Amino acid sequence: MPAQEEAASIGKVLSFLADWDRGDGTVRGHMLSAFVSQNCGRTFVELELQFAQVASLYLARLTTWMRLTYMFGTFLGLQLKAIGVFLSASCHDQYLMEFLEDGGIPTLLDILSRSQSKEEDKTEVLQLLLTISNAGRKYKEIICESHGVRAVAECMAKSNADEIQVTAWMLLDSLSKGNPKYQSQVHKSLNAITPNSAVSSDRKESGSVQTLPPQDTSL
Repeated sequence: MPAQEEAASIGKVLSFLADWDRGDGTVRGHMLSAFVSQNCGRTFVELELQFAQVASLYLARLTTWMRLTYMFGTFLGLQLKAIGVFLSASCHDQYLMEFLEDGGIPTLLDILSRSQSKEEDKTEVLQLLLTISNAGRKYKEIICESHGVRAVAECMAKSNADEIQVTAWMLLDSLSKGNPKYQSQVHKSLNAITPNSAVSSDRKESGSVQTLPPQDTSL
């Protein structure tokens, strides 16, 4: 990119971040809506190009805003979707590490555990945790170390919403694989909640929810 174009691109991003910093909740909500609609499905490289190699500055602002305001729930759905754009960006785990370093997992688990949280927001949280878990063993271990298995199992046991049930089961299934340190804990939690869970036998039989494989006792 020519120096003049690069300078213009950086200036545009800095102006965007300044608007974010000055904006109230309504302004930020509009900015988040536009961001999600324009960037859903983009890769790490595409997001970095869009934000002149400083997309992390926006992710940090977004994560901090969510951490400070999630208990009010006003913009939580949009915040979670926008974070999902970053965490789902393929080819790189930089955004994942930055989100975790900013306290992202404890925040997500607290949202999941709050009775005031909307069902659709809990489902979005479970989707984010599933994305994080699927990124590899070290991410699975971080979720488990943060008492994530208990939080997910409790959410699953208390909710009758199909989407929460299925997504929570997929997350626990993901946490049980390639995660020998915590595999036993995941299986115990699933065995404890299955009898009272809203994941009914007919849905298991239909294939919408898969039963976990037997635990490998050789680990």
